[in-house]
Amino acid sequence: MATRLPVSGQISWPALIFNIVLMFFLSYISKRLGFSDPALTGIGTYIVVLFLLRVIITRDHRHGMMLVKRGKFAEAIPFFGKSYSLFSKHLWIDKYRFITLLSFSNMTYREMALNNIAFCYGQLGNGAKSVEYYEKTLAMFPENMLAKTALNLINAGKKL
Repeated sequence: MATRLPVSGQISWPALIFNIVLMFFLSYISKRLGFSDPALTGIGTYIVVLFLLRVIITRDHRHGMMLVKRGKFAEAIPFFGKSYSLFSKHLWIDKYRFITLLSFSNMTYREMALNNIAFCYGQLGNGAKSVEYYEKTLAMFPENMLAKTALNLINAGKKL
């Protein structure tokens, strides 16, 4: 499903390399176990594990993204809040997401959740809440270019 909303994806190259190495390792294990097509078995195993991890652990985040794609911004906010709470409670999952979620995103799920909440409030016309969440993002993640850019745009709009 193509989206017309601006979506930013930042890749962590070391995490991507880890995932590729993991696929080769799973293929090697499959070969050692005697599977007839070890590459297909290794990659298939990787995909199944990836799918299960994402379905179980990032359920709220994914549900929020689905709602955003449908333009249901108010309904999406609580799901991003739940995602933020989950990853705040279990920081190690987010910190080591390249292992725990097989994610090669450069941005943490907590960071994504705060940015997504800010974006949703902006789409709902609640500029004050949008600014609040972008500023919260920057307070926790000072190098977050998405939040910096959004705040610059909001401030530029105020000057018009």
